[in-house]
Amino acid sequence: MNSTVKTVSFSGLFANDVLVQVHISTGLPSITIVGLASKSVAESKERVRAALSNMGLALPPKRISVNLSPAGMIKEGAHFDLPIALAIMIAMGALPQEYLDETIILGELPLRHTLYAIIFVEFCRSITRLLS
Repeated sequence: MNSTVKTVSFSGLFANDVLVQVHISTGLPSITIVGLASKSVAESKERVRAALSNMGLALPPKRISVNLSPAGMIKEGAHFDLPIALAIMIAMGALPQEYLDETIILGELPLRHTLYAIIFVEFCRSITRLLS
C-alpha cells in the first residue's frame, strides 16, 4: 500500500517541491518519518494520529513509513500535517490517489479534525491583494 502527495517546503520566499510518500507494511505498529524532517515535522505524526482518530478513522495496526523527498532538503513547519494525513488515508484506501494527483497540499492539523491557516500563505494572499 503506497501513496504520494505533493507539497512544498519553504526557504525564505521560495517554495521547493516536496513529495510525501507513504508505505504501509506489516510489522510493529508505528509511524516513522524520514527525509530530514525538523522536530515540528516529526511531531506531526501525533497530530495526524489524533486528527484521523477524531474523524473516526483508525490507523491500521501496521508499520507506516513516511518519506519526505528530496531527502537532502531540510523540511520545517507544521504545514506538512495535512499532506501526511492525506497520504496515509490514500495508502489505507480511504481516499483515491487520483483526487490529489495534480494538487499541492499544505495544512496544519490541530488534534481535532479541523485545519489551521498557513501564515505564509495568508501573507502572500495579503501582498497579492495590495499589489493588485
